[in-house]
Amino acid sequence: MTFERDPKTLELPWPFTGREDELELVRRSVAGGRHGIVVTGPAGRGKTRLVTEAVRGTDCARVAGTPETRGLPFAAFAHLVPETASLHRAVQLLSGVRLLLVDDAHLLDDASAALVHQLAVHGRTRLLVVATDGARAPGAISRLWTGELLPRLALEPLPREETAQLLASGVGGLEALTVSRLYRMCRGDLRLLREVVDAVREEDRMARVPDSTESEWRGPVPITATVRERTAHLLDRTGNGERETLDRLAFGEPLPVDAGTLDLDALERLEADGLVHVDEQGTARLAHPLHAPVLRAAAGRLKALRLAPTPADCAAALETETAALARAIGERDVRAVFAPVGEWLLDEGAGVPARHAAVRARFARLRGELREAAAWAREGLRAAADDPACRLELALAAAQSGHPELAAPPAGPDVDRSSEPSTGSDDRAAVVPAGSTAPDSVESRGGSSDSRFAGPLQPRAAVVDSSTPPLTAPPTGSSGAADSREVAGGSAVTWWAAARGDLDAALGTVGEDPYDAVRLGAPERAVGRLTGVFAEHADALAHDDGPALDRAAQALEERGFLLFAAEAYAQAVRSHRDPGAARTSRTRAVALARRCQGARTPALSGLVLGELTARQRQIVTLAAAGLSNRQIAEKLTLSIRTVGNHLYSAYARLGASDRDALPCLVELPEAQPA
Repeated sequence: MTFERDPKTLELPWPFTGREDELELVRRSVAGGRHGIVVTGPAGRGKTRLVTEAVRGTDCARVAGTPETRGLPFAAFAHLVPETASLHRAVQLLSGVRLLLVDDAHLLDDASAALVHQLAVHGRTRLLVVATDGARAPGAISRLWTGELLPRLALEPLPREETAQLLASGVGGLEALTVSRLYRMCRGDLRLLREVVDAVREEDRMARVPDSTESEWRGPVPITATVRERTAHLLDRTGNGERETLDRLAFGEPLPVDAGTLDLDALERLEADGLVHVDEQGTARLAHPLHAPVLRAAAGRLKALRLAPTPADCAAALETETAALARAIGERDVRAVFAPVGEWLLDEGAGVPARHAAVRARFARLRGELREAAAWAREGLRAAADDPACRLELALAAAQSGHPELAAPPAGPDVDRSSEPSTGSDDRAAVVPAGSTAPDSVESRGGSSDSRFAGPLQPRAAVVDSSTPPLTAPPTGSSGAADSREVAGGSAVTWWAAARGDLDAALGTVGEDPYDAVRLGAPERAVGRLTGVFAEHADALAHDDGPALDRAAQALEERGFLLFAAEAYAQAVRSHRDPGAARTSRTRAVALARRCQGARTPALSGLVLGELTARQRQIVTLAAAGLSNRQIAEKLTLSIRTVGNHLYSAYARLGASDRDALPCLVELPEAQPA
């Protein structure tokens, strides 16, 4: 009798995604005259999948260590050498093997480990050895790299953008905040990522985002076998007061140590064991982003009712976080800010107020995280469907992603432009919300170590007003707030036109936000109206100075403005006289743009269309958007013949055969899955 399993229940591996550089390095290490490589990393990081992909299609012998056979000599090599073989005989037998893959080498028995070491010494067999960090490995294995017999590749966590690609290829469309939650919790543990996603889907916790093809996950973390394995050292703490301290932090982090709510003796033990982090200001939080949601999920109903913050506590703590994010924007330093309360409310499905969501969206957009910005804006619109700030952020994120059809542009007069960085004042000036204290310097705002953050149980201070100036200072004699709203609406219209490929119309709408003109390639419109790094960017572009544009891009990147930095590097490509410098700028621009979640702006399109004249780039962009030659001619006040001539010249330079190839050519180069 034959039993057939439902194909839907089969667990198929996710497609191998990302890791192009590491994959190429491993392939080179086992090719030609090389002796091989050792790949190490924590459990679940994808070491075995990487080396399996690297040897795909090759004649490769495989062995693997297991915990159960560590006491049996040559157990891992049982299928390759006779049971009675000596070490000398085993080396002779395996010297004819061209490539040997040794997985879980830290679990090898001593005889097998010695055999691998001798094969490395003899050098006739290329070795691809995989070992787990933190596990006790036989000395013969660790000496492979400490004795410099083989090079070692310490596998870093999969970057966020590649994690997003992996989830897209393995699961399908997930909205950006769900991707961020999974990335934050799993920290490169791909086995944990796969198991959590599978559990969430099996328990039907994924919900379709309204008016979208994407899905979202809200609610508690499923306590799967891998989750329990990864957090056993946390859940099994039985020391006096330890579990209570962990639970208090899980429901209220970050908490001040001196507030009297934490057991200091237990806290010291937990800190010594790396489970709790205490910053210089005496604020404690759990050391790993997975720990808090797991502790909350494992808590009983009564404990959750006892420890969970009240709505008033959440409101006060959330206001503190909103002020911290607004302050960071005002200081024009949008590097990561530790703001767990908003994430907690979002993850648990409790809902986020529109005001906080709008500031989160703005912070994410300025960092170049356009999909996250749009997702936060949509979250705010769930709480207040007509919130103008959230509608604005959704419109800007959609337009700068090249998809203006995803959000209607908001009307200018209704938009609240609080919390936008002021590019018209001193670059290091801090705009401090009322009721809060400014840091001594921008550098002192070091993310999670900032004493201004307070947990839900003990908020440090109530924030009265967290508004900061608009993107640019209003002109002399303006009414301030009203003008800032007009700036916001105008900016949305500007980027709406730019997304349609109508650069003339976009520049025609640039008003009180001169940095938009710089990003669109018209720095002369911003002369004398910017300061700090934004003024440096404008001045470098106005003087067509490639090295100065590179310096401005680096300064923008250091402050977290990744999209602005990518655009500055892209503009530098056309300004450099040295081809080598131009290639370097282009590489940096592409690398940063890939981290900007699908950004498509005119400056980034220039990475592909850089060989064209400004007019050719404009015509090609409009043609790629679907406009006919006649429509382009009418829009740009040109003759149809002139449009055709420009397109013909552009085809020749781009290597395109016809108009159908243009949409692919104007896209930013993306990293291709291996």
